[in-house]
Amino acid sequence: MSLESDIKKMVESIGLSLYDTAVFNENENTIFRVSVTAPGGVSLDQCVEATHLISPLLDVTPPVGGEYRLEVSSPGIERKLKTLDHFAQSVGEKVVFSTVNKEKFDGEVVSVENEEITIKTKEGETHTVPFRSISKAKTYFEW
Repeated sequence: MSLESDIKKMVESIGLSLYDTAVFNENENTIFRVSVTAPGGVSLDQCVEATHLISPLLDVTPPVGGEYRLEVSSPGIERKLKTLDHFAQSVGEKVVFSTVNKEKFDGEVVSVENEEITIKTKEGETHTVPFRSISKAKTYFEW
């Protein structure tokens, strides 16, 4: 079993879904971030509960060598889309993405079928793009 699959089982045991895990450096600190989702959003109490579940696992199976800080949070309203499932969860939301061919798309996710993403642009155009051709993507919120 992988660390990510173990974390997934733990967060699912308290009614959350694992969205993503990431290791990054911020202000000379290493952070292991676990992003979780739930219908209706994620509360601070749920993040604390998930932290208490995950922390002992990381004591046995550290995600990185050396010191790090564990953060458990919601991925937020504006978040990176890395998997086909991330796109499926974002149907109805605004996204911006680029492809390996340097094309850029901006619009609302209409559907995710057969490993293809269909979006509708602000101009009303519909584009269907194979997921495997997307190099970078994120949701955004118009304030």
